[in-house]
Amino acid sequence: MQMRRRLVLSLFGMLAAGPLSFAYAAEDIEQAKISYLIAEVGRLKGAQFVRNGKEYGVAEAVEHMNLKRRMAGSRIRTAEEFIRYCATGSSVSGQPYLIRFADGRTVESAKFLRERLAAFPSH
Repeated sequence: MQMRRRLVLSLFGMLAAGPLSFAYAAEDIEQAKISYLIAEVGRLKGAQFVRNGKEYGVAEAVEHMNLKRRMAGSRIRTAEEFIRYCATGSSVSGQPYLIRFADGRTVESAKFLRERLAAFPSH
């Protein structure tokens, strides 16, 4: 609910401030999407995040994604760029990141994140 409120306020601000604000509002929306994706990983009960063959809890996955987001800085402008460059694979080994759910099912993090991005509340 709070994210939806921020989105509405950003859009209202964009309309009130004119065309120049549109770019800033779009960036704010993309940053909200990235925060939403990271939070979705944090909400996975009993899941493991597999990075370079080692399993980590969701709290560590969230920490790692936030670290990569901070390190990327302004080079990551969209949620899709975040997925592609920060949340899908190891820059060290080239191996994809995996999410192993509590039921044993395993998916690549990119697939999970893109599915969650498609479910981002846009209204």
